[in-house]
Amino acid sequence: MSKPLEKARKDPDSIKAKVLLAARKLFGEYGYHGTTTRMIAKEVGIDISTLYYHWGEKKDLYEAVILDVRTDFMKIITEIEEKAKDKPLKERYDIAIDSICEFLDSNPEGPNIMLFHLFSKLKLSLDPDLGSSKPLEEVGVVMGFDMNDQEFSRKVKAGMLAGWFSLFSFFAGEDYIRPILEMDHDDYKVLVKDTMKRILVPGNYRKEKK
Repeated sequence: MSKPLEKARKDPDSIKAKVLLAARKLFGEYGYHGTTTRMIAKEVGIDISTLYYHWGEKKDLYEAVILDVRTDFMKIITEIEEKAKDKPLKERYDIAIDSICEFLDSNPEGPNIMLFHLFSKLKLSLDPDLGSSKPLEEVGVVMGFDMNDQEFSRKVKAGMLAGWFSLFSFFAGEDYIRPILEMDHDDYKVLVKDTMKRILVPGNYRKEKK
């Protein structure tokens, strides 16, 4: 984790933290190329030189945003592991879906930022694992799947990818999808959880660690 990001996370009232929060919001709404440092500075109420002093170039701040979102997400993975430990597969599956949905709902910029990072050709000096299948493997291990079995691992990853991107799309595209369903936000979130649990049948993943 970068030093500015560590400082921002330790002091939520600092200028660094306020810039980080504004950057998460704007990068999530407009993407990397659609967001300028002037937009971020204006959102915080500081001048552009102050932003550069605290975070450096736009790419540096964007990398920090990705790391920040990833750090928050890994906390959810840890929570899933604690809640799901020693429970049957169906319960672990439900816990994972519920927890990830709540995270995405509480961090509306997260899905767009994650999707942009995964598919963008923007060159960043980040840990390669941030753009790999590592997060999927971490979820798989937490849920008790045998990720060392290559053939099974591919099937599990494909199924998890289907859920992963469906969830991202449901939350990233809520402003478009929800009016079609004619629902309020809370009912929409419940429907998304139910849909994911119904479509991605846990029976597809019956082979577990022994």
